[in-house]
Amino acid sequence: MSTTRADKQIAHERRRAGEMALSDFADYVEKQTRLRKPGGDVQDEHDELSIIETLGLSDDTQPSIRIRDLLLGPQDENGPKLKDLIASRIAEGRGETMFDVGIDNTTEEPMGFTKEEHDYAMESIKGAAAGLKASITILITHNLAIDGEEPPDDKGASSMLLIRKQPESLEDLLEIRVAVVGNVDAGKSTMLGVLTKNTLDDGRGRTRVNLFRHKHEIESGRTSSVGMEILGYDSESNIIGSNDPGRKLKWEEIGNRSAKVISFTDLAGHERYLRTTVFGLLGTSPDYVMLMVAANNGLIGMSREHLGIALALNVPVLVVVTKIDICPPQILAQTIEQITKILKSPGARKIPIFIKNKTDVINTAKQFVSERICPVFQVSNVTGEGLDHIRTFLNVLPFHGKFDSKSSFEFHVSDCFSVPFVGTVVSGVVKSGVIHAGDPIQLGPDSLGNFIQTTVRSIERKRIAVPVCSAGQSASFALKKVRRREVRKGMVVLPRSETPPKAHMRFIAEVLILSHATTIKPKYQAMLHVGPVSQTCRIIDINRDLMRTGDRATVAFEFCQRPEFLCIGDKLLFREGRTKGLGIVKALGYDSDTPLVKED
Repeated sequence: MSTTRADKQIAHERRRAGEMALSDFADYVEKQTRLRKPGGDVQDEHDELSIIETLGLSDDTQPSIRIRDLLLGPQDENGPKLKDLIASRIAEGRGETMFDVGIDNTTEEPMGFTKEEHDYAMESIKGAAAGLKASITILITHNLAIDGEEPPDDKGASSMLLIRKQPESLEDLLEIRVAVVGNVDAGKSTMLGVLTKNTLDDGRGRTRVNLFRHKHEIESGRTSSVGMEILGYDSESNIIGSNDPGRKLKWEEIGNRSAKVISFTDLAGHERYLRTTVFGLLGTSPDYVMLMVAANNGLIGMSREHLGIALALNVPVLVVVTKIDICPPQILAQTIEQITKILKSPGARKIPIFIKNKTDVINTAKQFVSERICPVFQVSNVTGEGLDHIRTFLNVLPFHGKFDSKSSFEFHVSDCFSVPFVGTVVSGVVKSGVIHAGDPIQLGPDSLGNFIQTTVRSIERKRIAVPVCSAGQSASFALKKVRRREVRKGMVVLPRSETPPKAHMRFIAEVLILSHATTIKPKYQAMLHVGPVSQTCRIIDINRDLMRTGDRATVAFEFCQRPEFLCIGDKLLFREGRTKGLGIVKALGYDSDTPLVKED
């Protein structure tokens, strides 16, 4: 019995060692990834205490301009300057920005506006927004004598606005990708069905049926593939939906009428489909991860795996606790306590913010670019409780993607299919650069590492034809004279050049072992994920004798099937059973004659 207890203690200590090392290594990987990009800079992480105290970062984009003078000065004189300021912030936010009226943009202190001054400032902003063909949504107000209440003398009137511009064309449509993960039966597909169909569930999964892609998914009620759904908002923050409750609009209708689109990736929760879920998390490059937790089950099973992967990838996480209508209060309290404990653990280092009202929603969404904050929602898809907070949060969620449109074009294939009368079509995310319909490209690598020369016949975004697509956007390309069997997931699309790109069978990476029962040595094999690339790999060299949970090392990998196109700085994740590791590509190629230098 004592031996068993000792083994459990050792296993617990190893697991804790992996958790302790995760946060530091994930930050290191993120900084290395930023450094490899042109113009990339490494910013210091936000101070946690200031986040807790203010739930807001100072807006110092225009420190030389006094906002108060612009808002309260003569409109004919200051109007053009205010218009330029709002235009620059809209451009920075890819079509939208949040604007504080009555709050200083550098100190976050109230300006002491009276109600008359606030009304005058609002007129100035409305005039500037009208000149930009943008709409204004009032999110929250403070001390504005609403409902007959007089504002206190010592505090000023203020409000927070969302200024959103209607895109001139579909190429400018703001898209935010959200990956939906969680344990099986947590209500992921039901939640997306409720959000996209604008109707409530009947408690038996009625709203999720249209999200399933296969017959066995409908019969079992469990997602086994990567599903896609979109939710559109217009420039006035209204959800683009059908007038007929329960009917879903086509993607073309939503895309043409929207100013902002939330693209949901519905991922499988069952352990059997973990490979598909990991592929969805890495291959679709999500901006945010929505972790679904059933209130009556808690954070169990694959929920922990999915949370660990999101933390390893440094993707901001929001937690949604579902099924609160059927959960006893004491069980719900236990679930909330468990979520708080896990988020505050050394491995996660998150600050849970429990959303209780609209003010919490707006302030948290505004500062959600900090990976330290983790909002927690409590909803019911049957009664509708808490769903308005989710809809408002998604509406004001800021774009924070780190994509470079000025560098060379690079597109990763996450899915491929054959369309009648069109031909072979590949879909994925544009990592960098810009592509136009008709551009010559090369696609590969194939099993021998070669690239196919072809041309982009047409481009679609959200099933609507567009002439151009830029970095950070998801799109589908129809290819000329390419057979479906010549294309696979994990390929890359690059601009045509005289010197073909090189694919590698071997590469060197710096890795961290998150969990492993024993030791890892050369010849160890695992499933490796690098973006949409998913292939078995073997370890051929390590700069130390062996690796255990929590160890960092430089490792040489070799693909088992075919070469792949990789870049220095790419994040990688490898797994085998309960073994998990996180890493970053440090060098391409490996020479057996010059092995890695062993650590002392």
